[in-house]
Amino acid sequence: MTILFTLVARESIVLAEYSGTSTNASTIARQILEKITGNNDMNVSYSQDRYIFHVKRTDGVTVLCMADDVAGRRIPFAFLEDIHQRFVRTYGRAVLSAQAYGMNDEFSRVLSQQMDYYSNDPNADRMNRLQGEMSQVRNVMIQNIDKVLERGDRLESLVDKTANMQTNTLRFKKQSRRFRNTMWWRNVKFMVILGFALLGILYIVLAFACQGFSLPSCF
Repeated sequence: MTILFTLVARESIVLAEYSGTSTNASTIARQILEKITGNNDMNVSYSQDRYIFHVKRTDGVTVLCMADDVAGRRIPFAFLEDIHQRFVRTYGRAVLSAQAYGMNDEFSRVLSQQMDYYSNDPNADRMNRLQGEMSQVRNVMIQNIDKVLERGDRLESLVDKTANMQTNTLRFKKQSRRFRNTMWWRNVKFMVILGFALLGILYIVLAFACQGFSLPSCF
């Protein structure tokens, strides 16, 4: 598992946390929270043995995770951004006055699920997979060009191979753009569904307050 520990905090007050293994990550995480005082937004990482503690603070909410050092930074910070959005969307302004571990019972399950997703699901890192495929294509093309040079083939053959490499590069860019568009539309659909759900809830509340679905006592 790539991501082993996560917490969400307001300043040094931990509101929710989850650990996927038995470590002293919780103690180290609290030391880090004490260290990063202030309200400035930040994205920082701290090394501890073979683990890296990644920290994202936005609008006073700090999300921290401990990951293997081989995980790099892109996946952990994508995970932190996801957790921050889910947490703020779920609790809103209640975050500003919540007591320590006030959201732990409910949100620790979300932390567990997303830790597993970003650690094990290949779809969490589609961009990395596309880059890996492009790197393989580039390596194969370099090997082919070396073989061409060794055989002393015609210059036209080298031009053809270079054109193929450029085609593969364009294909990678198109796949990356398609992936970004897919994620954008997914977010748009979610916001539309959320908007309709909120309108439905508002109408039901008004119906109860106005003594009927036609709102007789309000008009």
